[in-house]
Amino acid sequence: MCKKIVLLFIFITSQFINAQELNCTISINAEQTGQPNNQIFRTLETQLTEFINTTIWTDKNYNNQEKIDCNMSIIINSFDSNIFNATIQIQASRPIYQSTYSSPIYNYNDKQFNFSYVEFQPLVFNVNSFDSNLVSVIAFHVYTIIGLDSDTFEIDGGESYFSTAKQIVNTAATGGSKGWKSTDGKQSRYSFNDALLSQVYKEFHTVMYNYHRLGMDKMHNSPKIAKTTISAAINTLKGINDRRPNSYLLRTFFDAKSDEIQRIFSDGPAINVTSLINNLNRIAPTKRSSWSKIRY
Repeated sequence: MCKKIVLLFIFITSQFINAQELNCTISINAEQTGQPNNQIFRTLETQLTEFINTTIWTDKNYNNQEKIDCNMSIIINSFDSNIFNATIQIQASRPIYQSTYSSPIYNYNDKQFNFSYVEFQPLVFNVNSFDSNLVSVIAFHVYTIIGLDSDTFEIDGGESYFSTAKQIVNTAATGGSKGWKSTDGKQSRYSFNDALLSQVYKEFHTVMYNYHRLGMDKMHNSPKIAKTTISAAINTLKGINDRRPNSYLLRTFFDAKSDEIQRIFSDGPAINVTSLINNLNRIAPTKRSSWSKIRY
């Protein structure tokens, strides 16, 4: 009997120890290099998959069904010895209550992604030191994903994770790679993280909570109320757009959400969406083709 209790304790403990936060798929496309079958790309893909999915990024316990689904698609444009020129597309989603549907929360195309890598080199993350641009970029996006996911469950729930991402920005800025400084443009990791922590965009975090927790998660039993809540959440973004037109934060939000929004308001119980459509066309004009498909 005692042995069974000990074994059960070990099993439960191991479940918590291995309760990593992400369920991430990594893919590497090296067609543009002319050497897509080079073994180093398969090794890198395997190492990154293991690194992201086995590292414990927070002090919280995640059950398997709570893990955040995400994928990272790396396109290698060229490489010379151990220096790689690449881009990385990151997407993440969170499950919707009483549904098999997952709602996209992050869609980021990071074009400032040059790094050095030697096959089989250890991938180790330390928030207080800059050792590898590859590791720092991945860690930055991991904490941003966790932060955005946390925002959807609790108002300002992601703040501590965005602050950790800020530490990564500050530390990596000493390494000389692009994307970490204010001078690296409006579509840099620096700029995106700065917006997530800025009071100028403070409503964004409430919108993430209202849209998902009070809207999407209620869709199964109160679709009309849920749609009204989602519409109100989106309309709140107008305040941000009035202060910062065409901001990168809102563009990234709508890159993730445009198809979903179009589907939400083209199906189910009808609500008044006149002001929503007007605001969508003003806030995200590049998505007009999606907004024009909304049937109401």
